[in-house]
Amino acid sequence: MALRKERIRFVDPFMGHQARRLHLTEPDYTRPLLEMTPEQKERIMDKLAFLYGEERARKCFVELERIMRVYYAHKTPEMIEEDKTFDPAQRFTERDIILITYGDLIRSPGKAPLRALSDFLNVFMRGAINTIHILPFFPYSSDRGFAVIDFEQVDPRLGSWEDIEELSLHFRLMFDGVFNHVSSKSRWFQEFCNGNPRYQNYFISFSTKEAISPDHLKLILRPRTTDLLTGFHTINGMKYVWTTFSPDQIDLNYKNEEVLLRVIEILLYYVRRGADIIRLDAVTYLWSELGTSCAHLKQTHVVVQLFRAVLDVVAPRVALITETNVPHEENISYFGDGQNEAQMVYNFALPPLVLYTFLTGNCRKLAEWASTLERVSDTATYFNFLDSHDGIGLMAVKNILRSEEIDFLVEKARQHGGLVSYRLDGDGTQSPYELNITWYSALNCEDADESLDLQVDRFVASRAIALVLMGVPGIYFHGLFGSPNDRDAILHGGEPRSINRKVVDERALFETFSDPSSSAYKIAKRFGDLIEKRIQMPAFHPNSTQRILFIDDAVFCVLREAPDGRQIVLALTNVTAREQSVDISGEEIGWWCEVWTDVVSETALTMNNGKLSVRLKPYQVMWLTPQGMADQT
Repeated sequence: MALRKERIRFVDPFMGHQARRLHLTEPDYTRPLLEMTPEQKERIMDKLAFLYGEERARKCFVELERIMRVYYAHKTPEMIEEDKTFDPAQRFTERDIILITYGDLIRSPGKAPLRALSDFLNVFMRGAINTIHILPFFPYSSDRGFAVIDFEQVDPRLGSWEDIEELSLHFRLMFDGVFNHVSSKSRWFQEFCNGNPRYQNYFISFSTKEAISPDHLKLILRPRTTDLLTGFHTINGMKYVWTTFSPDQIDLNYKNEEVLLRVIEILLYYVRRGADIIRLDAVTYLWSELGTSCAHLKQTHVVVQLFRAVLDVVAPRVALITETNVPHEENISYFGDGQNEAQMVYNFALPPLVLYTFLTGNCRKLAEWASTLERVSDTATYFNFLDSHDGIGLMAVKNILRSEEIDFLVEKARQHGGLVSYRLDGDGTQSPYELNITWYSALNCEDADESLDLQVDRFVASRAIALVLMGVPGIYFHGLFGSPNDRDAILHGGEPRSINRKVVDERALFETFSDPSSSAYKIAKRFGDLIEKRIQMPAFHPNSTQRILFIDDAVFCVLREAPDGRQIVLALTNVTAREQSVDISGEEIGWWCEVWTDVVSETALTMNNGKLSVRLKPYQVMWLTPQGMADQT
């Protein structure tokens, strides 16, 4: 991560991947149309039949095939040929780092926010980060973009499709598929209110608010405490519609195959517009069925499998990632069998476990959980993030941390100036759902009696955990340089999540990154150095083997070995503010070598009597590899 223009290394962001090719602006029907194999047709038909029955499925398939053929006609001949040699096992490599950001977190007078973002990324990020997740950049009415008014337009307050295309030439892009719901201001819902027959079954509606019995309501799992049903005046009188997230976010009804078809059309439109990864936002709640929890239903998994089946046919390079802030075992169920659902899932248990580790100075819980992570398949892996636009979710550790340990995190967040969001449980009580706080503030108390350098060390050490574990690392924009809580946003009436969504001035940001005395500079430089080393090391390939070593509760230790065996890395992280000394035997490592190189500090350690004796400074990070392997990049 370069901190000054003269240090930029313009590395191809598609290194290890096919360079970007743009789709045709108009479909070319002079070439042969898409022809699916019998196996591909059967795979898709099986999903449709499960959802809608054989007769409806056959009719649905005809329209779905048309949609797929229209998309296929937008592909260039070069794209079609390149797909034939694509290796899904190399979709993600050690070079992949994903930055999560809103399109307007950087502002500059006279410049569209997306253009300001592009300028910042091209100066500071190219060569270090190759993938950008731009959070919903569509016109919206609430929830910071997640109440989408128009799925096919770029919010003019951010920029245009041309700005998105410009970004796609330099970075791989992740788009949000906010396919659970639409804004109450969307055309689809307005047509529902206007009585248009086509749209009456696009949503789940009732004539009375009491249509759902209390017993059924108790079963429904929800991430919010607002009413499930929201009343709207329509041409047909008052209608109460299903609103899982807020009164402004109207759930789509996937029991209507027309909804599914239109969403798949949008999904493929995103691919045409440059999406390399599509994030299925809160997909947990996609399908609703009274008498169930309305979460993780089989139908939801089948819809995800159908999305995957369609992409595998017409856009095999495009990946799906599921975002499900739920207990860990339910979360990873969206891998399916490792070949048929998401290629990545958000590793939601990681952030609260890493936070707990550094607040307690004990990595035992983290190590025990990490030791259960297994390679899913050659084509699926974890998305290892620590912070996000929302905060630090707690649902994933519900069965990993005890209730008093979760309460400890909640109390620490409050002490560090954060807020807590709650969800409604089935018994009518509330439980903590999410910590609303920046990652830097979650780790560091503002009035603590400790040096800035120690706080920076703690922050960087915590981020190193996500860099070394199996999967693809993700970094939220404010996690790049350690933003503290935006208390002004809360004081001015912002929602709890606004504490972690501060908009920064482009010039001020550039100046901060040029000031060696600032915490932002210190963090960006240290963190950036780790990233630049990480992306050169094949041992950090997502398909590398992983083994957790329980050497000391104060030192998190993970052993990674490259898929081809040409490099191993013993990654050590001191999770305490005290110096730690550990002895690691060659037998524990499974590798004997006299001299080891710490890639981070570029120093050597010698193994004596079959043991590595390692002394780590407070929050020190070491990536040890046998001498000679450090250069296997």
